[in-house]
Amino acid sequence: MATKILNAAMLGLTPENMSSHEHLPSALDASLLNTSIVIALCVFFALLCACIVIGHLLEENRWANESITALLLGLCAGVVVLLISKGESSHLMKFSEDLFFLYLLPPIIFNAGFQVKKKRFFKNFTTILLFGIFGTVISFCVISLGVFWTFKKIGVRSLNIKDHLAIGAIMSATDSVCTLQVLSQDETPFLYSIVFGEGVVNDATSIVLFNSVQTLDFDNIDGLTVLKLIGTFLYLFFTSTALGLAAGLLSAFIIKTLYFGRHSTDREFALMILMAYLPYLLAELLNLSGILTVFFCGIVMSHYTWHNVTESSRITTKHAFATISFIAETFIFLYVGMDALDIDKWRESKASAGTSAAVSSTLFALVLVGRAAFIFPLANILNCFQKIESSKIHFKQQFIIWWAGLMRGAVTIALSYNQFASSVKSSPESALMITSTIIVVLFSTIVCGSVTKPLIEAVLLRHRKPMVSDLDDNVSLEELRVLLLESGDPNNSNNNQPARRASSLRLLISHPTTTVHYFWRKFDDKFMRPVFGGRGFVPFVPSSPTGAADDSSSA
Repeated sequence: MATKILNAAMLGLTPENMSSHEHLPSALDASLLNTSIVIALCVFFALLCACIVIGHLLEENRWANESITALLLGLCAGVVVLLISKGESSHLMKFSEDLFFLYLLPPIIFNAGFQVKKKRFFKNFTTILLFGIFGTVISFCVISLGVFWTFKKIGVRSLNIKDHLAIGAIMSATDSVCTLQVLSQDETPFLYSIVFGEGVVNDATSIVLFNSVQTLDFDNIDGLTVLKLIGTFLYLFFTSTALGLAAGLLSAFIIKTLYFGRHSTDREFALMILMAYLPYLLAELLNLSGILTVFFCGIVMSHYTWHNVTESSRITTKHAFATISFIAETFIFLYVGMDALDIDKWRESKASAGTSAAVSSTLFALVLVGRAAFIFPLANILNCFQKIESSKIHFKQQFIIWWAGLMRGAVTIALSYNQFASSVKSSPESALMITSTIIVVLFSTIVCGSVTKPLIEAVLLRHRKPMVSDLDDNVSLEELRVLLLESGDPNNSNNNQPARRASSLRLLISHPTTTVHYFWRKFDDKFMRPVFGGRGFVPFVPSSPTGAADDSSSA
């Protein structure tokens, strides 16, 4: 009987699978819960616990990290289930795009925006946008063209132009988790902010490109098709960002105005969580990019909303968001590892081992070329505009940024399922594309991810002193303030003429990032913080020291 129950759990959690299970004994039928679901969840949560424990024990290991550990545990669990079920199934639950995009991805992206060091992120914002948007578009074009020219030679001929472009968007989505687990914000803040920021913008850009491809009519291709693709991309990008900013400001205004902490910190904490998740759902409902929306919502909420709640709620929200993100991230790698052995997809592909290896190798080679096609050229173009040597992106740093984007993860698999899962039964080559995507994800994460730590230590010489550009801004805000107030022309210092103030336009050209930051700070302090709160805002709570002081003074 135990074998029957276990087999029922291993057949998956979809309704059609559940309905086909044999009836269990009457004692079990009387339960309000489906036994197969309970068993599957018990096994999955046990695997999550094992990932956390093993990840802790391997913290100092040169070759392993938590993401690789979770992926390998998922593969091992899939093998065990495959053996017990005698080849009928390899997973406790089937890969679901809804589960991934609606429940697992939002907390990860929101926490990325919520925890990001905003000063460092926006200091390198130009580089991040250049790599994350234009770089991803270049990679998309290289991979799409490469697939179009090489797949026919391999023997994959049933794919159309829409499939080729979709593959370009799918394979352009990076997963830099392994690299970020090795890089340190304290030792290499510049590299960390570039890899982190580019990873988030890259995922959003890849999904926006993918959605843009789905909206085009390829039966009537003309000269305006490219313009339509660009227009759709820009519309999705800017409207998604605007929605995230608006949602974050709305949450800040509501919490600042209503002072929930006067009566219950639970309410302000609950409202923060709900208003962090709501804009993602609205973006998906409006067919926008939920990733961009929730990421910028996280940035705005950390800048304004987080400072408007009580001290206890600040501590609670910070750790709650980080913990939920960590669990979701581990869950995804387990999920991907277990789903990699989906026996049905491998059977339906009907491809020989040689064809499967050729397709997978071609895809990974195009990933390498597509990544190199923008990292090195764009980095050197940026270096041409940097006057200070320490501000330039040196070749070793370019190499690490290139390497960090070679890993592929759950976003790649989810988009692959979205494009090809519906036609798997009618087209074996669609199943081949899913299995080849899984091979690329496994190879890039396990092989490339395992050598990331020793590679970074060897290339960057981890124990060296940080570069000047990693320590301070080239021009501090105080220095910029002096430049704005002091004379812009030192030759006039000996004359009796009044000193001229430095031109804002001239400062913007010579120090663009710091100048924008300076004027943003002035605008933020004068107009934004009085309305939306933020740093320095102290909500009135009668039980707090501030509230007690106010009560005593009024008495």
